[in-house]
Amino acid sequence: MPERNMYSVSHPAKLSESNRTITETKTTSKRVYQVWKGSNRFFFGGRLIFGPDVRSMSLTVCLIVIPVILFVVFVAPKLAIEFSDQFGYLIMGISVAFTTYVLFLLIFTSGRDPGIIPRSAHPPEPDDDIASSNYSSDWMESQNGSSSLPPTKDVLVNGIIVKVKYCHTCMLYRPPRCSHCSICNNCVDRFDHHCPWVGQCIGKRNYRFFFMFVASTTMLCLFVFSFCWVNLNKIMDVHECNLWKAVMSSPVSGILIIYTFIAAWFVGGLTAFHIYLICSNQTTYENFRYRYDKNTNPYNRGCARNVVETFFSSIPKSRNNFRAMVKQNSTVFSSVSLGRISSPAKTSVDLEMGGKRKGVVEEELEDILSEIGSIRGLERCGTQPMHSSFGDRKVNWEPNFDMHTLSAEFGMDYGYPSREKVQDYH
Repeated sequence: MPERNMYSVSHPAKLSESNRTITETKTTSKRVYQVWKGSNRFFFGGRLIFGPDVRSMSLTVCLIVIPVILFVVFVAPKLAIEFSDQFGYLIMGISVAFTTYVLFLLIFTSGRDPGIIPRSAHPPEPDDDIASSNYSSDWMESQNGSSSLPPTKDVLVNGIIVKVKYCHTCMLYRPPRCSHCSICNNCVDRFDHHCPWVGQCIGKRNYRFFFMFVASTTMLCLFVFSFCWVNLNKIMDVHECNLWKAVMSSPVSGILIIYTFIAAWFVGGLTAFHIYLICSNQTTYENFRYRYDKNTNPYNRGCARNVVETFFSSIPKSRNNFRAMVKQNSTVFSSVSLGRISSPAKTSVDLEMGGKRKGVVEEELEDILSEIGSIRGLERCGTQPMHSSFGDRKVNWEPNFDMHTLSAEFGMDYGYPSREKVQDYH
C-alpha cells in the first residue's frame, strides 16, 4: 500500500472516548429586565420599574404617612369627643382613605414605564440622497461630503418644523418631545423631568398620575391643616383660653399646622405650575429651556383640548416587555490531548452574523489541527502508535468524526501533513 494511504482518514464506527472532541452548546435564557442597559431598578420579576434613586421614595412615603398617623392618633379622637363620635370617625376614615389613595398614585407614578424608547441595535442608515433628505440644513452646509450622521433632523409637527436630536447612547433619532435622562440612562417619550421625590422619570405614560399625586398630596395637606385648626378653635372655645394654651393642650395639632403649611406651599406651588403647563401643553423641560418664548408651540391646541389630551386620552402601551425572554447562545469546545483534559477553549458568542461566527469556529478548528500536527511531529516511528502516560492503554490519535463534521459544515479543507513533511520538521 502506498505510504500516502497509511495516513488516510478512516471513520471508525465507534469513537474512542479519550479522543472525542466535545462540542457543547449552552443556551442561557434571561429576561429583558435582567440584561437592561439602563440604570433602572426592577422588582417583582420585572413587573415594577423604578429609577436608580428609588430609595428616595421611602422618604416621600414617610413624609406623607407619619403626619397622617399623628393626626389619626392624637387629633381625630379629640375631634370625636368635641363633636360626635360619628363625625370624628368620619374624619379619621377620610384621612386614612385619602392617604391610601395618594400612596397608590405614588406607586403608579414611580413603578411603571414612563415611556422609555427602546434602544436601537445599530445606528440608523444615512439617506442615500442627502440633498433630498430632511436633515438639518446647517449640518448639510458644514459636512462637505462627509457621510457621518447629522446631530439633528427636521421633523414636521402640525405644520411647524421641529428639530430632533440624535442620541448616541440609544443610537436613534429621538421622537419629538423626547429627551435622554442622564439619571436613568434612557430616552423617554414626552420627557417632563426626573423627579427625585418619586425616584422615576416623568414622561408620557405617567405624567397624568404624577399630576394627580401632587394635587392629591396638596389636598391632603389642606385637609389635615384645616382640622388641626378646628381642633385648636374648639379647645379655645371650651376652655376659654388663648391660642398658645390651646397649642400646649394639643401640641401635635400645632406641629401639624406648621408642617402642613410648609408642605402645602411646596406641593401646592408645584400643582399650580403644572396646571399652567397642562393648559399651555408644555413640559417642564421645555419651559425651563424657554423653548416657546419666541417660537410658536406646535403642540398647543387650546386650553380645553390640552386638558382633554392630558387627562382623558388613552395611555399608550409600553414599548418594552421587561419580562420577555432573551436567549444567549455560546459554543464551548474542549478536547482531550496528551492524556489530560484541556481547559475549555474560546467561547464563541452568537454574533447574529453567519460570517463572523464561521470565522470563530474555523479558528477553533485550526487550533485543534495544529495541536494534532505537533503531536504527529513528535512521533519517532511512523507506523508505531503513540503511548499515553496512563500506562499500557493506547490512545488513538486519528482524527475523529466531530472534526470532519465541523470541517464539512463550514467547507474547510481538512487534511494533515504527509510523513515527508513531518520528517522535514525534525
